[in-house]
Amino acid sequence: MELVVFEPLKPIHCARCRRGPLAHLVRESGVPRCLDCAGLGHLVYLPRGHAALTRRARAGSSVSAVVVRFNKRRRRYERQGLLVEEGALARAERSCLADAEARARHRDRARARRAAEDVRFTAAFAAEVLRLFPGCPAGRAQAIAGHASVRGSGRVGRTAAGRALDELAVSVAVRAAVRHDDTEYDALLAAGVPRFAARARLAPRIDAILDAWRRPPSAAPGAAGAGEPSEAA
Repeated sequence: MELVVFEPLKPIHCARCRRGPLAHLVRESGVPRCLDCAGLGHLVYLPRGHAALTRRARAGSSVSAVVVRFNKRRRRYERQGLLVEEGALARAERSCLADAEARARHRDRARARRAAEDVRFTAAFAAEVLRLFPGCPAGRAQAIAGHASVRGSGRVGRTAAGRALDELAVSVAVRAAVRHDDTEYDALLAAGVPRFAARARLAPRIDAILDAWRRPPSAAPGAAGAGEPSEAA
């Protein structure tokens, strides 16, 4: 049977040694006893809140007791913690510390792995931008990819379609970048222009930029070899 120790709600003294008021007490035949008089004075208190520590301390302690306190509002006793042997608690704390260090190492490895994955994904996204828009400057393609693929941002690059490098998703990211960086779209919104109205007003200019980027650099108007005779000709 599990030993139960009480946290009193009012000042209570031990009926045997008169020590008090008691932080914890045991009731023997309805009479309050301090932990020393009850033979539990060698135990230490472990508050609730750390399930692994509590489980290990209890398993390693030859004697333990549950500490409860009466909740007047709910009209029931509620668990507050555990009394265990000091050596068992120390061993449990060392075990939990070792686990915490192992978890920290695992988190570090996972963080490094995600960072490497993000670098590879951003590079792949930039390459897809340049495939769809070969006239886009390489620096802009990298910037667009970096912005769209930030982990946890909720941007198009982190959607399922974006992670799959879907052409539509990549195109949406490029269009959004042009809208914000190459037009006065943000200024219009700040001036109170409705979002859809601002987008409609700027759509022709954005389309013109995207059309230019869809052409390879050699096919740009006025570029050498783009339909005009060269000097050698």
